[in-house]
Amino acid sequence: MIDTTALFHELFQKTRFITKEVNEKLKQYDLYSSQWSIIYCLKTLGPSTQTDIWRYLNVEAPTVTRTITRLEKSGWVIRMEGNDKRERIIQLTEKANELIPQLEETVKAFEREMIGNLSDDEQQELLRLIKKMGANERS
Repeated sequence: MIDTTALFHELFQKTRFITKEVNEKLKQYDLYSSQWSIIYCLKTLGPSTQTDIWRYLNVEAPTVTRTITRLEKSGWVIRMEGNDKRERIIQLTEKANELIPQLEETVKAFEREMIGNLSDDEQQELLRLIKKMGANERS
């Protein structure tokens, strides 16, 4: 049987490395990976509530609120009133929509670099295995 501690240690180490490298690549846009995650979420889902965002990203609500505040101050997102006074809808700005293609290419170039040693079949298998991990926990 595999040493699960070693397996998860390797996963954590690789995740930290990826985050560090993505942060380095995003410096030119004055962004961090956590901010990119929210931008990508909004690009994918469209305008969303903060609740939708933190649930989608599986992070704590205060973390998302702080990150959205930073994105708003730097002109990447705007907050609009939702269905009631407390709800806020977060939407990408025109600036964000104009820069997203460049951002995506920067991130995709890094991703291609990261998986360059894997065949197409290995990439598909890795994706399948990652999705399978903990799947019974989410049901």
